[in-house]
Amino acid sequence: MTADLLATTIRPYAWGSTTAIAHLTGRPPTGEPEAELWMGAHPGAPSRIDRGTGDEPLDAVIARDPAAELGPRVADRFGPRLPFLLKVLAAEHALSVQVHPSSARAAAGYAAEDAAGIPLDAPHRIYRDRSHKPELICALGEFDALCGFRDPRATAELWQRLDLPVLAPWIDTLRTAPAGAALRTVLTGALAADRARGERAAAELPPAMERLAEGAGPDAASWAAYLAAARDYPGDPGILAAMLLNHVRLGAGQALHLDAGVPHAYLHGLGVEIMANSDNVLRCGLTPKHVDTAALAEVVDFRPTAPQLARTAAVGPGELEFLTPTEEFALSRIELSAPVVLDDDGPQILLCTRGTVRLHDGPAPGPILGPGESAYVRAAAGPLRLAGDATVFRARVPRAR
Repeated sequence: MTADLLATTIRPYAWGSTTAIAHLTGRPPTGEPEAELWMGAHPGAPSRIDRGTGDEPLDAVIARDPAAELGPRVADRFGPRLPFLLKVLAAEHALSVQVHPSSARAAAGYAAEDAAGIPLDAPHRIYRDRSHKPELICALGEFDALCGFRDPRATAELWQRLDLPVLAPWIDTLRTAPAGAALRTVLTGALAADRARGERAAAELPPAMERLAEGAGPDAASWAAYLAAARDYPGDPGILAAMLLNHVRLGAGQALHLDAGVPHAYLHGLGVEIMANSDNVLRCGLTPKHVDTAALAEVVDFRPTAPQLARTAAVGPGELEFLTPTEEFALSRIELSAPVVLDDDGPQILLCTRGTVRLHDGPAPGPILGPGESAYVRAAAGPLRLAGDATVFRARVPRAR
């Protein structure tokens, strides 16, 4: 058997939903937060497989025979590890506002922190590996996120409606300074250079935002999202970083791709997320974790950008791929009604989010997946037949972009 049912780990981060993953998988909620369901070979929580000799962590299985598990194309390019991590993400509360480094910045930052003798598990360590961390999130229902800087003049008009004198100097900067300089000044000011003002603003924001969130204007949904984040992290000046960003509400099946330097945060909802297999995160606030404003300013792309939904392309019967420039991963969604055959010379992970699907990788039937269940397909599997009535997400390593 070359399609392996995955035993997965749920990460119980405090911002996670107590119900969403349980409902997806059809089991009673535990009452505790369930934030992320991990599928892959990340050493922090590798999935496990059993090929008849007892279950083993997937990262160990791959490391033992990377050529067979990953195929020469992937093993030669990325070494003896699965280059992507697939997740189901369930946010009840706001995640930290964060940004990921480019490959060059990650390599330089990792080398510098190693040279400084900072342990990999130190709370103030930023670069835990040498890789970038592009990611893509596909909503399974209504999903609120923040992505990229809004035009600073538009933010100035938004903040003006709050009628808070503490914001006046920053409103003036957003209106008059060049866009990149304005965003850099306000972000680093709120978090570090003028943190006392940032903390006063954070304390005064919720009542002012509540008035606007209860209105019927076009920005009411955005005010409600910012207000919820401010209540999740009372007094955290990172709420000002969040309010510099575009609010995006995804519908089911819509996706966002986030590349290096783009600040973002997920606020509420259930989605399928894929990313390069990296731990490199620089945080801008809305978190009790370490925030290094100087390092952050070196990584953030301070250009205003309008968020763009990921484009899709049909790549097979019922299969739509979300198009990204990323080398480490490709994600597609298969709406399965009639049998389809998948073939690839690299590793794959298949995740069922609706219905049931039977996997056939030879004359004998393979595992059956229900909602929230997943399987790993090693490179040597050959053609794989899927049959059933289901929605299946397929993660793989693309051929040359």
